[in-house]
Amino acid sequence: MRTHGAVLRDAGTDYEVVELEVAEPGPGEVLVEMAYAGLCHSDEHLRKANAGGRYPIVGGHEGSGTVLAVGAGVTRVQAGDHVITSFLPACGHCRWCASGRSNLCDVGATIATGQLPTGTWPFTLDGEALGGYCMVGAFARHTLLSEYSCVRIEPWVPMDTAALLSCSVPTGWGSAVYAGGVKPGDTVVVIGTGGVGVNAVQGAAHVGAAHIVAVDPVPFKREFATTVGATHTAEDTRTAADLAHQLSHGVGADVVVLTTGELDAETTKGAVRCVGKGGTLVLTALAGIATETTLSLLGNPITVFEQRIQGSLFGGCNPFHDIPALLRMHQDGQLELDSLITRRYSIEELRQGYADQAAGTTIRGLLVHG
Repeated sequence: MRTHGAVLRDAGTDYEVVELEVAEPGPGEVLVEMAYAGLCHSDEHLRKANAGGRYPIVGGHEGSGTVLAVGAGVTRVQAGDHVITSFLPACGHCRWCASGRSNLCDVGATIATGQLPTGTWPFTLDGEALGGYCMVGAFARHTLLSEYSCVRIEPWVPMDTAALLSCSVPTGWGSAVYAGGVKPGDTVVVIGTGGVGVNAVQGAAHVGAAHIVAVDPVPFKREFATTVGATHTAEDTRTAADLAHQLSHGVGADVVVLTTGELDAETTKGAVRCVGKGGTLVLTALAGIATETTLSLLGNPITVFEQRIQGSLFGGCNPFHDIPALLRMHQDGQLELDSLITRRYSIEELRQGYADQAAGTTIRGLLVHG
């Protein structure tokens, strides 16, 4: 099949819309026509470097679409099904899946290259085989996925908001609820309130946090965070640390979730100042792949205050459990999705979408295919 998609030919280049050849689905594989793709900051990281991966590569990993055909042995979906892509495939059988940590599934080993677990390269460009980012390639109109990367949804579910459940919503929500372990009455600080951070705010609010401080230098994002559960806002971590100690009667935040577009040493140092006695710092943000970020910590406070540093991939979520659960919460009015989409873009407007993201004028940009 011939299709078109946004490709990065090398590190440091811009996304280029090209014509691609998409492979037919083999055993365990699914051909999908994409409807929507979220503009996640991880795909901006990809534009700068692809550690452990290769170029060229089709961008995009957060999306929704319709199954056109399936290969032999596929049982999870069939032609005509609507699906949400999971940028972390889950086989259900490996050590990690079997122990409830499917976000670390072994079949995700090639997400940086985009090669499918079967060994298939989903795309061909000018005679060269290439992959889709995170085994998805949502910036292509058509893509070939592993069935492990397809989460079926009901046909009446709007696919635009559903696309956000592919990455940003569960990553943020799970960072607070699962990785952070936020409990009723907690004081929580969320640093960075873009597409992931606002969902950490929603997660903290959902489980009953008493105080939620949303930290962002952009007034628009701080204001938006208050519409989804933030009780206080701050423009920097120093102000947030003061607020956290005031609200907790001098203890500090129980949970701090760091969800900035890029992890850097100065912001992380500020996040550590917010963490209170017995508190947890959740690292969801990624450092720029070309930059080495060192976490500077004071050993004695961490020891005597029993503080914890917790990494968070996909918020610790299980795509086949948590994506449907979060969708039901949205349908029941317990989780906001619609207003997270600030602006929609065509594939030719992809650069503008990321420029708007960098300028802080969007919570989530959405690429509309077709």
